Amino acid sequence: MSLDEGAGRFDEGGVRRDPRGLNAPSMTIEEVQAPDARATVPLWLVFASIAALWLCYFLLSTIRSLIQDFGFQDEMLWRRGLVIAVGVAMTVMVWLVLRLFDERPLWVKIAAAVLISIPASIPIAQANQWIFRPLQEREEARYAQQQGFAVRRDPSGNILVDIPIDKLRNLPPQTIAGPPGSSATVMFHPAPTFADRWREIVDIALGRYFLILAWASLYFAMLAGAQTSEAQRREERFRSAARAAELRSLRYQVNPHFLFNALNSLSALVMTGRPDKAERMIQSLSRFYRHSLAEDTSSDVALADEFDLQRQYLEIEQVRFPERLRTRYDLPEALAGYLVPGMILQPLVENSVKHGVSASASPVTVRIEAREEYGRLVVTISDDAPPATAARKAKRAGARGFGIGLANVRDRLAARFGVEASIASGPLPGGGFETQLRIPLLRHG
Repeated sequence: MSLDEGAGRFDEGGVRRDPRGLNAPSMTIEEVQAPDARATVPLWLVFASIAALWLCYFLLSTIRSLIQDFGFQDEMLWRRGLVIAVGVAMTVMVWLVLRLFDERPLWVKIAAAVLISIPASIPIAQANQWIFRPLQEREEARYAQQQGFAVRRDPSGNILVDIPIDKLRNLPPQTIAGPPGSSATVMFHPAPTFADRWREIVDIALGRYFLILAWASLYFAMLAGAQTSEAQRREERFRSAARAAELRSLRYQVNPHFLFNALNSLSALVMTGRPDKAERMIQSLSRFYRHSLAEDTSSDVALADEFDLQRQYLEIEQVRFPERLRTRYDLPEALAGYLVPGMILQPLVENSVKHGVSASASPVTVRIEAREEYGRLVVTISDDAPPATAARKAKRAGARGFGIGLANVRDRLAARFGVEASIASGPLPGGGFETQLRIPLLRHG
């Protein structure tokens, strides 16, 4: 199916026209095809969490070494800092891999974290062993010296201890060499084998492995939060788009309805031989539509502009009813800048003219008033048609529920403000009909 077979034709201004020739809201290609943003954890938050994890590890390790009274505390600090730097680097590398699985199912993310953390923890353990080995040897020598021993290593890496003869009574006979009568050299610890070194590395790596897994869990939690926030923003965008589409649709109902009535009035003026009034009405109608169509169909307008638009409309109707239609406007200056949906008053004012002025033989005053009440903007459209006319108008509105005009206003208020706006209408005690809108107080920005 071609673009203009089922969806209507598009004019030069980008407005879609349906097969009946009426304007309908258009949607740009970007609105239809715009891709959703990928939810990611902010870069600063990733690095802040990594830094916080390893800083916590640094503080706990330092406190532990102070409690156990390890020696060389000052030197241990900078060596521990080097290990932390390696840990930070390896955690960043884990993140670079994990972020490739951001859009995958949770079980895939967990499996990736479990597997990736294994090779990442080994370099940290190796760095820890290499950086602290010289300090460990010095600590062993210091402890032996405090006990009156001399510790050294042979070329094979065996730890040898020179012990005085009188202290060998309770030790196993492992003497290798020593000056006769004074001291003996004892093998305190054989040189570690390749398997022994790897067992030490694996033992240290297990602790770092679970540390990296803990950070991976934190990362997944932050990612889930980011994805939830993005889903909420996406849902809000869709909801806003649907609300804007509904507002445009309801707004476009107003123009044809009023236009048909205006053309009927214009036809009546021509048929009754009043071309001067018909010409005046055409000019007023042109100004009215130039004003009304210049606004965005789904945007709010200043209350002063809405009042001015209805003033132009009533000037058009005064051509038809020069003796019967009177108008009154009451807009406090303090309320002129507050926002209302564009042309929200049009169906209500039109109802007053159609069912009040047109149906009455005596003069009828149409009033448009605004006031602030309990933190709400209250706009009232009323007329003082005779009681019988007002009763017929109320009966007609009741028989149709809200009527076309009132239903349009009700639906637009519900789409724009939800339960924060209300509409009420009914006959006045002394004659006439009144409709009252209550909406939130809104300003630009």
